[in-house]
Amino acid sequence: MNLNQDASQHTPLQAGRSWAERNGFSHWAVAMIWIVVAFILFQATAAIVAVTLIIISGGLEPGADFLGMLNERLDLLFIGNSTGQILFLGLASYLVAGLHVSKPERKSFLRFRTYSNTGVMIGITAVLFVIVQPAVWYIGYLNSLLPVPEVLQEMQRSQYEMIEGFLTSDGVLLMALINIALVPAICEEVMFRGYVQSAFEKSWGVWPAILVSGLLFGLFHLQLTNLLPLATLGILLALVTWLSGSLLPAIAAHFINNGSAVLLATYYPELAFAEMSPETAPPIWMLLLSIVLTAGLIRMLYRQSKTQ
Repeated sequence: MNLNQDASQHTPLQAGRSWAERNGFSHWAVAMIWIVVAFILFQATAAIVAVTLIIISGGLEPGADFLGMLNERLDLLFIGNSTGQILFLGLASYLVAGLHVSKPERKSFLRFRTYSNTGVMIGITAVLFVIVQPAVWYIGYLNSLLPVPEVLQEMQRSQYEMIEGFLTSDGVLLMALINIALVPAICEEVMFRGYVQSAFEKSWGVWPAILVSGLLFGLFHLQLTNLLPLATLGILLALVTWLSGSLLPAIAAHFINNGSAVLLATYYPELAFAEMSPETAPPIWMLLLSIVLTAGLIRMLYRQSKTQ
């Protein structure tokens, strides 16, 4: 498959005028509005569900420390978080995609499709997201050198401490894999690589869409101390999605990335939550090998994309 001939497969369908076009809205502007709205609704739902579950469990008593209770019941907070992601990042983003294309085109717009080589693409992408980790770690270290307000740093440290306490508790591994790896892998990919990237492609073209959607993915997590590695992963996921023409490789890679972090934090918390410094970094040869192999695997994905 020639990439120039594959515009109908790798970019959103262009047939007909969408609701956004008929009403004078840019596709990218509608996507930006939805990112803000979805974030607010997702966070509100997460809080409401968590509070409701705490009340049902009888854990919220008059005069109780509400924030302290949430910190102690991270399992309920994770359930609320997943509920918000499923409803708004996943299902609602699928519906909002109808503002950009007709109903028959919606699945193609969101890249809910497979090709004969999608399985191969998933396999290459899975290896890629293991190989790239040393390079991502170094990007995280560079991020740690940037000035960030102390209040945000302290907030991030508190979050890490809470998550570390939760993941090192007994009997939480399955719940953590579902709520930290599986649900975000599906819902965040539907929203960012399915909806947001496709909307930006319709307005700005492929490469701006890949870069901007990746940056927005990083910003969406509200972690300035971790922005650069998150944005890097977002850009890589966007590139994989465009090259494969399908959402499945990115979903698989997202699950592997988050799932491996959960396993590392559960069994080796001293490594997962270690402060970033040159002393705790992988050796330089590993960084160079990671960069070279990452470039090689991206080249493999590119060549596979030409066979579709």
